[in-house]
Amino acid sequence: MRSARSFTALTLLAAIAAAALFILHLGLGTVWIPPDRVVLALLDRPTDPTDLTIVRELRLPRAILGLLVGCMLGLSGALLQVVMRNRLAEPGLTGVSTGGIFAAVLFLAGTWGLPHPGRLLPFVVLAGALAGGAVVLVASSFRGRIDPLRLILTAVIVNAVLGSLTSIVMLNSRQALGGILSWLIGSLNGRVWDDVWLALPWAAVGIPAALLAARPANVLQLDDESGRALGLPLQPARVALFGLAAVLAAGAVSVSGAIAFVGLMAPNAARVIAGADARRVLPLAALIGCVLLLAADLVAQSLSIKPPIPSSSARVGLPVGAVLAVFGAPLLIILIRRSIR
Repeated sequence: MRSARSFTALTLLAAIAAAALFILHLGLGTVWIPPDRVVLALLDRPTDPTDLTIVRELRLPRAILGLLVGCMLGLSGALLQVVMRNRLAEPGLTGVSTGGIFAAVLFLAGTWGLPHPGRLLPFVVLAGALAGGAVVLVASSFRGRIDPLRLILTAVIVNAVLGSLTSIVMLNSRQALGGILSWLIGSLNGRVWDDVWLALPWAAVGIPAALLAARPANVLQLDDESGRALGLPLQPARVALFGLAAVLAAGAVSVSGAIAFVGLMAPNAARVIAGADARRVLPLAALIGCVLLLAADLVAQSLSIKPPIPSSSARVGLPVGAVLAVFGAPLLIILIRRSIR
């Protein structure tokens, strides 16, 4: 385990990286705005009046959502890995993401052609995501206890069923297929202040609660006998942390779609840096989640502005989920190989 001074330095470095990416994110677009002008626009002292509109009205909502969603997914993944005692656990494995996706696809297919269906979409996603997580939690309980292995196996089955149902709905709703596919990949394109206000309450409650859950998270990483000896009610603690992880993931999915791998990469990177102590892993996973999502969205925007293969579809906006999949899939393969060994 690293010293306290080393951990503080690394955490500060991650925070600086997130802040730098945030400023670059606000400057990048069809009209490039240098970092100094971005800062002046944020301080309401722009050198060019158009900077104020571009930065604060058009780009700031997307950048803020990048921070919030990255933080929520990083924390959600870290909590799920503790509850399941498995470094491969992430929001997509728990039924939360797939439940939200199925509800969203069903909703989009049924409301295609109606005016402003997106205003209700986040609420539908939240309901589906929480329902999916609840199904996994209830189905994995046996005689009042939740076994981590049973939880993982149940989640795999629930995800397979929901994935099949989602495919059936998509095949029968070809008119809405384009919009559904874009949402399924996960994207921050076209996000506005309304999306920020929707995500903010979930982040304001979920993020502090997750950071305060470090002590029970540390105890749950021990064997059950040690946990009981320390006086922690194990089953209520697992249910509470699982529910908290589900709320964080649902809040993220509701505004960004199905962004994968952040909840896998951020906690694993935090553990490599900080060790197993949840008091260090949780805040670092939140910061790394922010860094990952903002960096991936910068790449997505860069490729959309100047696509390597010019086409009209590329200029619509590359989803950030596609960029994350390129880096997340190899990491998943590496982790699976290590777990087999």
